Amino acid sequence: MSDPFDGATLRPLVPAVIGVLVRRGADFATAEDAVQEALVEAWRTFGAGSAEPPRDLKGWLVTVAWRRFLDVVRAETARQRREVAVDLEPEPGPTETADDTLRVFFLCAHPALSPTSAVALTLRAVAGLTTRQVAEAYLVPEATMAQRISRAKRTVSGESFDRPGDLATVRRVLYLVFNEGYTGDVDLAAEAIRLTRQLAALAGPDGPDPETDGLLALMLLHHARRPARRRDDGTIVPLAEQDRGLWDTALIEEGVRVLQAALARQRRGEYQLQAAIAALHADAPSAAETDWVQVVQWYDELLALTGSPVVRLNRAVAVGEADGPGAGLAALAEVDPALPRHRAAAAYLHERAGDLATAARLYAEAAELATNLPERTHLTREAARLNRAAR
Repeated sequence: MSDPFDGATLRPLVPAVIGVLVRRGADFATAEDAVQEALVEAWRTFGAGSAEPPRDLKGWLVTVAWRRFLDVVRAETARQRREVAVDLEPEPGPTETADDTLRVFFLCAHPALSPTSAVALTLRAVAGLTTRQVAEAYLVPEATMAQRISRAKRTVSGESFDRPGDLATVRRVLYLVFNEGYTGDVDLAAEAIRLTRQLAALAGPDGPDPETDGLLALMLLHHARRPARRRDDGTIVPLAEQDRGLWDTALIEEGVRVLQAALARQRRGEYQLQAAIAALHADAPSAAETDWVQVVQWYDELLALTGSPVVRLNRAVAVGEADGPGAGLAALAEVDPALPRHRAAAAYLHERAGDLATAARLYAEAAELATNLPERTHLTREAARLNRAAR
């Protein structure tokens, strides 16, 4: 019996699969690219006897190709929205008084819920994130997060919503909403900044809250880099390769000013420390001129405060920049390898150490685990670049 994935068998299917995608509304060029990706996926999944091929190979190819096409459409839509989103960008300076949106965030952060459950419920019910997006933010399976959200709904179903939740929970919600917007939807990022401005304006009896100001500074400093983070085709531009002339200096200046005022109150918290790291990146004329030693010092303080595995991962990369890739790999050895982006970090450090073959393999593995198309494309290109260099 011949291999079902040899060229003679596959070639006749290609025009038919492209035709199906075109009839569904795809343009021919994009449909052709999507089918080529589906063929690669077919070979990876079923080729060389690695798994039993589907009986309806054409139907399988149509399904996979259509998903690839939708990924491309989503990426293109996001790019177009970024181009027309100038009016939505947050302007420096004060904002209007708090509106009902912020109040709803407080009400959903109900005292009857644990902070984790309150954040998850608010992200799903108010911010509009999908269960998958919330699960990825918490590094748990989607099914686990779905159960957590369902339990939270049952918990508050008989409760009165006249008791608002605490400030820390609302801050966490806004932080995660911004993170989701920062990697994709500019509307979400701008809305998170707008609401955080309002939250920062609600000074308590002890004056402005330094951690809320730290959160606002963090958002502003990250959002300032947004114009340089993507190429025209939607692919990711790493921080070291970004055109810093595209960064929004007004947002950077405001972020640094807000951060300095927050740190001066001598009540450091997680968001202030993250913002301090972002400020060092914003201040450096280039990646090579970044004060990596001070970055590591801030990460040390942040790790001591939070114990976060993500912080530990980011710290390992910073150690690699400050003390060399060997030191970075030693620090990375203390991080759970199952953590998202662990392989990407390991690939980067191995590349800096000159081990291109290992780095290429790790980039390819990281691409397989990526949860969105721009990240997967970036990592795949990095693997291909190093494979060419290693020949």
